[in-house]
Amino acid sequence: MKKQSAGILLYKKDPELKVFLVHPGGPFFAKKDLGVWSIPKGEYEDGEDPCVAAKREFKEETGQEVSGEMKALSPIKMKSGKVVRAWAVEGDIDPGSLISNTFSLEWPPHSDKQQKFPEIDRGDWFDLETAKTKINPAQVPLLEELTKVK
Repeated sequence: MKKQSAGILLYKKDPELKVFLVHPGGPFFAKKDLGVWSIPKGEYEDGEDPCVAAKREFKEETGQEVSGEMKALSPIKMKSGKVVRAWAVEGDIDPGSLISNTFSLEWPPHSDKQQKFPEIDRGDWFDLETAKTKINPAQVPLLEELTKVK
């Protein structure tokens, strides 16, 4: 079964166009910045409505619900081969109020100790040019398409 994700590209005009991105949590990304941020997204199963999954994943990663007109963006393919379906939605969110779900990981490696980490450790608003440097390069086409559909 192929891996597939669904996500939300939240944007606002403040007064320039800004997008909301999240930084992955856990020890592997703690000291990384450029090229690792993402739209809030997550995997969904075959037969599951990807738009519904995108809303669910947004809530799991941010602790907040998203509402508004869901504008479908063209699917992208990540380096791993995973296909990401995304929707642009105009809205606002306070990065300081995020509450993310967690995952467990053996850390440090080979220690037999499980630690919990937030799936995302922070989120922030970026203008498009800055966002293009922060976001995973495979997701840049989502930012570029946003300027056409907003």
